[in-house]
Amino acid sequence: MASAPSSLERRLGPYDAAAIIVSNVIGGGILFLSPAVAASVPNAFWFLAIWAAGGALAFAGAMAYAELASVRPRAGGEYQYLYAAYGPLAAFLTGWTSFVAGFTGAIASNAAILAFYLGRFIPWASIDAAYFVIPLPWVSLTISPQTITAVAAIWLMSWVHLRGVGPGRVVSNVLAVLKVGAFLVFIILGFSFGIGAPANLTGSAGPVTINAWFFALIPIMFTYSGWNAATYVAEEVRDPGRNVAKALAVGTLAVTVIYVLMNVLYVYVIPIGELARMEGSILDVVGDRLLGTAAGNVMGVVSIIGLLAGISGNTFAGSRVYYAMARDGLFFRAAADIHPTYRTPANAIVAQAVWSTLLVLSGGASALAAYTGFTVVLFAGIAVTALFVLRQREPNVPRPFSALGYPVAPAIFAITSMLIVLNALWTDLGAPLTTGQPLGPSAAGLFVIALGLPLYWWFRKGPRSAR
Repeated sequence: MASAPSSLERRLGPYDAAAIIVSNVIGGGILFLSPAVAASVPNAFWFLAIWAAGGALAFAGAMAYAELASVRPRAGGEYQYLYAAYGPLAAFLTGWTSFVAGFTGAIASNAAILAFYLGRFIPWASIDAAYFVIPLPWVSLTISPQTITAVAAIWLMSWVHLRGVGPGRVVSNVLAVLKVGAFLVFIILGFSFGIGAPANLTGSAGPVTINAWFFALIPIMFTYSGWNAATYVAEEVRDPGRNVAKALAVGTLAVTVIYVLMNVLYVYVIPIGELARMEGSILDVVGDRLLGTAAGNVMGVVSIIGLLAGISGNTFAGSRVYYAMARDGLFFRAAADIHPTYRTPANAIVAQAVWSTLLVLSGGASALAAYTGFTVVLFAGIAVTALFVLRQREPNVPRPFSALGYPVAPAIFAITSMLIVLNALWTDLGAPLTTGQPLGPSAAGLFVIALGLPLYWWFRKGPRSAR
């Protein structure tokens, strides 16, 4: 009998990897988070500026990651860079957060929103009335048409990516192209035929403080999160020293253009003060105002495509993190197994799908996303500082790609990331201590990270591979 393969296949080109970035980044965030940003930054100019700033920061981070990936073109992204620069504990904590909430939370959230949109065409899919509830310690699992639909979407995409990089690449590319095309058509039609007010683009509904601007960067960077997705699959990219950098540049720039133009369109149609008070999907509201009531179904299709792409991209990228952890003995060993036929980390994909399913059934995805939103910024900032550490520690290591704007651009990214994190922690920890208010989501996020510590020591007792 043939032995199991010991490595993943390099079958992805630069645009395949860029499609994974687009699929990961453009998800539910652009549909729902603009009002939260507008509430913190109720000035149209500064509102749009912060979306552009988020894209610039993401690009600076992407170029830093491109150098790190060119030196270490292995599965896992920042897990690898934190391991190399700061050791296994830091690496494990970023991987643990990715598993418990980062990728799985994004998959579960997108799947739940997908069920809502699918209800426009199949009403049963969005019914949240429970067939039955399974009580468990600390949580209950709800079985309803909505959760069944969401779980089905998770397992469908998991099955596709388990079946091989080839099928996964095709599905990812098709969904990414459809997603980008749909958004661009919507933007063009909106500005060409829609009814809006250019004066809205300079409107203001209140003052903007430095503290509020930095706080608004948390949902902004959470919405941009996934710009580094190509690095998670670097082990499967051909000529990674060149192609990962190309994928990061193309994917990040494409997402930034779409995000900025979408928010310009939002403000063009909806005054900034009204936008700040809105709830639910902004895309639907804008579509109705621009194109009439029939636009709801069109926007529903656009949203379904985008959400499916998000589930696909996160399934692809996230599983490679747990695979890398397991290979180092920092996760369940079975997650390091490669399927003998499909050459994919099948067990890692299944484990991710199982936890995402539990998040859907328990309704915990939204809470975990809120709790750990700031950790996306935290670990990305730490990973970029690894660039400085490794350049000093390994000055003679060949670098097929050098980070653009080094050292200024990565320093700006790292410093801004730390300021965002410190501002969030002060708001969620310091302010409640002086006012008596409950602790905020960033404090809960620290608790989620800390829960990984006992698991780390447990995994460290087992065998570890030589790196």
